[in-house]
Amino acid sequence: VLLGDGGGVKQAVPRPIVGADKVGRLLAAGLPRIDGQVSVEPVQINGCPALIVRLDGEIDDVVAVRMDDGMITGLYIVRNPEKLSRVERETAVSR
Repeated sequence: VLLGDGGGVKQAVPRPIVGADKVGRLLAAGLPRIDGQVSVEPVQINGCPALIVRLDGEIDDVVAVRMDDGMITGLYIVRNPEKLSRVERETAVSR
């Protein structure tokens, strides 16, 4: 399952995407559309694996990964600028 949170400000999936095939197709279709320099940093957020995705050096989104029995069962993509500002402050402190 893929869930998105754009906070009404940034583009995000409007409803849950269910199924590995559908999630994979959505992610694969979106990657070529990215315009800019992308970097990905693996991190822990709230004790769970996550990725910070930066576009041209600025946090564009955070992908939180839900794991069950060693399998990825969910992705939560946060693009809401209000929520990302907290991540930016916390990662700046930990560097």
